[in-house]
Amino acid sequence: MAPKPRTSPRKPPQQARSKATIDAILTATARVLVKEGFDRASTNRIAEAAGVSVGSLYQYFPSKEALVAALVERHTDLMSAELSSAFERVAKLPLAAAARELVELLLRAHAIEPALHKVLIEQVPRVGRLGHVHDVEARSMRLQRAWMEMHTDELRPVDLDLAAFVVVTSVEALTHAATIYHPKKLTDGSLATEITALVVRYLGKPSARVA
Repeated sequence: MAPKPRTSPRKPPQQARSKATIDAILTATARVLVKEGFDRASTNRIAEAAGVSVGSLYQYFPSKEALVAALVERHTDLMSAELSSAFERVAKLPLAAAARELVELLLRAHAIEPALHKVLIEQVPRVGRLGHVHDVEARSMRLQRAWMEMHTDELRPVDLDLAAFVVVTSVEALTHAATIYHPKKLTDGSLATEITALVVRYLGKPSARVA
């Protein structure tokens, strides 16, 4: 059995120049993955696209899997920060408006580079970053529950923990599926309308309507 590739960086960047090199390498990794796919991408090809020697790449990343893992972590960390910022904006909004803004946030994030998102979604288990993704999902559920706790007067009687799980898991699954199968729907507004309707009708009282 072949040894499992190392997916942790060799060393964290300490200086601005090192950080710039890593940014260039990760940007090149994203381009190569989109163009060639994971299996055909190579560290040599990525180093060439980044304008660095393969030796310089290996100073920071021991394998192709480590590069993908770093991209996954960068993406999920950005999403976590975006969700926290969005929660501050929607905390006092009513159900339909809050649901629409959060759904649109997720769709916009996945629409930036849908081809890259597709590769990352497929490779997360291979590079061992499911835990990192699950941490972001858990944070999303905590934020969703916190919003629901502030707006129980708008909701039908629900188990808040279970409802937060259902909402976050459903929206994430629909967003990921759209990224793979219907990327154009990420930005035309129709998918956002349908997902918002799903969330409002699931959480809201029978009289709830989508604006």
